[in-house]
Amino acid sequence: MSHLGLVALVVRDYDEAIAFYVDALGFELRENTGLGDGKRWVVVAPPGSRETGLLLARAEGPEQEARVGDQTGGRVGLFLNTDDFARDHERMLAAGVRFAEPPRREPYGMVAVFLDLYGNRWDLIEPR
Repeated sequence: MSHLGLVALVVRDYDEAIAFYVDALGFELRENTGLGDGKRWVVVAPPGSRETGLLLARAEGPEQEARVGDQTGGRVGLFLNTDDFARDHERMLAAGVRFAEPPRREPYGMVAVFLDLYGNRWDLIEPR
């Protein structure tokens, strides 16, 4: 096995999720293919990411809908690396991304927790 390809993220609506990840986070829309019955194969990824992306999977049914925004029980579950924390933090703030805390320096690098449009917790990290 050479790399992790996709990570599924359960979303409420394809288009609102695409708007957040593309417009607010600056991700690229890599694929948006209709599968019939209103289902789509939607993949977004940070610019330049060659191997890993997010599969935006629309929730189906009450069990999946209950998981939207809390897929990891309130823990940070996704980690977005940057090579310039200050630049990306400022851009994300300007785009309306909600940060749960101010930036802090940790032994592993500069980090701040932010929330996606549904409340999933992410780390923005500039590794040391």
